[in-house]
Amino acid sequence: LEEEQLLNGRYRLQEVPGGLMALPVLEEKLSQLGLPPEIPCELVWIQDPVPSRTARRRAPAQKLRDELQQLLDEKWSEELERDVPHAWQRHGDLVVLSEDSFRAALWEEQGPALWETVALALGARRLARRGRVLPGGMRSPSVTLLLGQDGWVEHVDNGIRYTFDVTKCMFSPGNITEKLRVASLPCSGEVLVDLYAGIGYFTLPYLVHAAAAFAHACEWNGHAVEALRRNLVLNGVQDRCRIHHGDSRQLDLRDVADRVNLGLIPSSEEGWPVACRVLKKGTGGVLHIHHNVETPPTPVLWAERGSPEGDEETQHPTEDSVKEAQGARIRREWQRWA
Repeated sequence: LEEEQLLNGRYRLQEVPGGLMALPVLEEKLSQLGLPPEIPCELVWIQDPVPSRTARRRAPAQKLRDELQQLLDEKWSEELERDVPHAWQRHGDLVVLSEDSFRAALWEEQGPALWETVALALGARRLARRGRVLPGGMRSPSVTLLLGQDGWVEHVDNGIRYTFDVTKCMFSPGNITEKLRVASLPCSGEVLVDLYAGIGYFTLPYLVHAAAAFAHACEWNGHAVEALRRNLVLNGVQDRCRIHHGDSRQLDLRDVADRVNLGLIPSSEEGWPVACRVLKKGTGGVLHIHHNVETPPTPVLWAERGSPEGDEETQHPTEDSVKEAQGARIRREWQRWA
C-alpha cells in the first residue's frame, strides 16, 4: 500500500483465503512488527483491500465537500469548508446534521439547491438539522426539517425496530451498551416497570430479548407515547405492555414489579420512592438506577523514594500504574455514591 493510504488509516485487517489474516503494512516496515518467531509472516499483495470504517465514513464527507465546492465555485473559502459537517446521524433515508453545520450566511443564499446537493451527496432523501435540547423535563429536541415533509423515521437497533418523529422525539444512540446489557438479562416471567420509557429504549429490549412477561411503561411526553405505541406494535409485543401516560411520580401502581428501570440522567432520584413502592412486597426486586457520577480524575502524586544520600533508585510511574491509580479513585467515587 502507499504510505499516504496507511497513514490515513484507509484500510483495515482482513481475512484472506487459506485461513490467513492480512495486516496493511509498508514493505520497509515489515521487519519492525516484532512478531514472535513462531508466527509465520510473509508479504503479499492484495488487489482489493477492505476499506476501514474511518475510510468509509470519510468517503461521503469528501464527496459532500467536493459537491459543495462545485456549487459555490469562486465563493468557496476555508471558513465555508469548516462549516461543512464531518459526521451526522442517519435514520433510513433521513440524515440529521449537527447543530454547528451550515451556519454561515452564504449558505442561506443557496436556497433549496443547497439541501438537495447535500442530500444527494449523502445518499439521503430528507434532511434535518439538530438544535439544542429544549429546556424542561420533556427533553424535547429542537430539530428543523430542511428537506422533506415528514419527520417520521425507522431505526433498527439490536434487532429491535424503533419509529419516531425526529422533530418531536430524541433518539439516544449513546446508551446502546446498557440496552445490550438489559437485553441479555434473564427476565422470563418477570414484571417490569419502566418509569421513564420514552419511545421504548429499554422497555423494548426487556420485552423482545430479555423475555419479560409484562411491562408497565411510564411516559409523560405525548409525542414519545405515540412513538412507543407504534414501536410496541412494530415489534409484536403490544399485548405485554401497558402504557401509563403522565407523571411517573403520580403512578398509581403498588406491589407489582420484579424490576424497575430508572433510565433518567443526570439523576433519577425523584423516582426512587415510586420505584420502591411498585416492587413486590413479598419478594422485593431489582432497581436499575441511572445517574451521572462525575469525578474528574485528580492528579496522582508520586513520591520519590530514596535515602538522604540518594543511593536508592527513584521510582518513576508507568502509564499503566497512573491509569490504575486514577481508576481506583474513580471506582471509590462510584462506591461512595452507591
